[in-house]
Amino acid sequence: MILAVETSCDDTCAALVTDGGEIRSNVIASQGLLHARYGGVVPEIASRRHLELVDAVVADALERGGARLDDVDRVAVTRGPGLIGALLVGLSWAKALAASRGLPLTPVDHLHGHVTASTLEPDPVETPYLSLVASGGHTFLARVDDPATYAVLGQTLDDAAGEAFDKGARLLGLGYPGGPALDRLARQGDPAAYSFPRSAPGELDFSFSGLKTALLYRLRDEPDADHADLAASYQRAIVDALTARTRAALEREGLERLAIGGGVAANSELRAAVEGLGVPVWVPPTELCTDNAAMIAGAARFLEPLAYPDYLALDAAARLA
Repeated sequence: MILAVETSCDDTCAALVTDGGEIRSNVIASQGLLHARYGGVVPEIASRRHLELVDAVVADALERGGARLDDVDRVAVTRGPGLIGALLVGLSWAKALAASRGLPLTPVDHLHGHVTASTLEPDPVETPYLSLVASGGHTFLARVDDPATYAVLGQTLDDAAGEAFDKGARLLGLGYPGGPALDRLARQGDPAAYSFPRSAPGELDFSFSGLKTALLYRLRDEPDADHADLAASYQRAIVDALTARTRAALEREGLERLAIGGGVAANSELRAAVEGLGVPVWVPPTELCTDNAAMIAGAARFLEPLAYPDYLALDAAARLA
């Protein structure tokens, strides 16, 4: 049994997952309402809230999983990337728990968790497969031949897809978090109403900074433009860019399976669009797309744990090499 903790941003998460990939529990305590008044995540506030929540969230995960600490065989935790203060809360807590019970500990790359989220039960993807990860901080395509690692094929050269959604939502006067709000508004609009750019910086790379600027100029030049049509057209441009590169990567690599992950994988239009790529697609449930601890435990299954006391000097990293 793996007990995992994830505190890379503003969600305090804990999960119990078996070595076979069965999710016994997956608890997520969101801080969304706490940060909404600021229009985005405030790192210091997020870190302090993690301190307040982590004990209760882990206790909830154990209770929902029908387990006690005596049933835990190892601990997994997000080491990075993310907000350094938030990461330190989770890592320090995990190290203390593992050390107090003499358990091994597995530090996990947050992005590795997104890449392997679809390897969890009840319908795990088999290797080799192509992974599209699109979140608020990262957007990349990776080839996965062994779930213990992944090879990046292409990535964003500036903004992430999730950031483009959030900044676009802010320009349109929508609430925080912006991605879900823009998705809801887009369903009421015409995606062909406005023409937005699909940047092509490289064969498999992404760029979304110009798209945000195009929306800004459109709102400046046409202040009475229909916001639902703008949202639908803007969202279509993001989804088109993601699916075009994904199709190119599938063809170039000769892969016949696709798994998507990251917060943007919860977007309704993207989830529908990838089904038309001509290969079997693994789309995790929404709770496994956004930040969660089950995916961290899922990745930890394929990694070598550190024995006590080797992990005591382990540090968090806002950016992993």
